[in-house]
Amino acid sequence: MAVIAHRIAAGIIVVAPDDRIALVRHRKPGVYDFWVAPGGGIHPGEDLREAARREAFEEAGLVVEPQKLIAIEQRVGGISGTHQVKHWFVSQLSSAPPLRVDHPLVTAELIIDARWLSRSDLAGKTVYPPLLLDVFWDELAAGFPSLTILPVRTMEVE
Repeated sequence: MAVIAHRIAAGIIVVAPDDRIALVRHRKPGVYDFWVAPGGGIHPGEDLREAARREAFEEAGLVVEPQKLIAIEQRVGGISGTHQVKHWFVSQLSSAPPLRVDHPLVTAELIIDARWLSRSDLAGKTVYPPLLLDVFWDELAAGFPSLTILPVRTMEVE
C-alpha cells in the first residue's frame, strides 16, 4: 500500500465593501499562471484561523480576522502525490487597503501580483478555489448560510 502525504491548509477570501476580493497571482512562465485567495499549509502547533491570518499577511500584506469557515477543498496529486485539505475562511473588511507582495516568502512562492478583483474581473483567468467563479457570489449575498464542500480536485501543480 502506497504512503500518501497529507497536508492541512487554510486560506482566506477577503472581501472589500464593494464585493471585490483580494487575490494573489502565482506565475511560473511556461508552467502556470493563476490567481488564488491567500492561503497555505499550517505550521506545527498553528490552528486554522492563525494560519489563515498569517497567510493573508505574508501573501498580500493584509491584517485580517477570519470570520467564518465557508468551504472545504480537497486536492490530490501533483508531483508528490499529496492529499491536501484546505479550509477556506471569509473576512469582510470595511475598506480595501493596498495589497503588498513584498514579504520575503512571496518570491519563493512565485507570487508576482496582488489585486482587489470583482467577479467580472475573474473572466478569462484561472482562479482558485474554483468556487470563486460561481457559487461564492451567491453565498456571499446570502451571508454564507452553509458550509460548501468542494469536489476533490486533481492538482496540476504544487
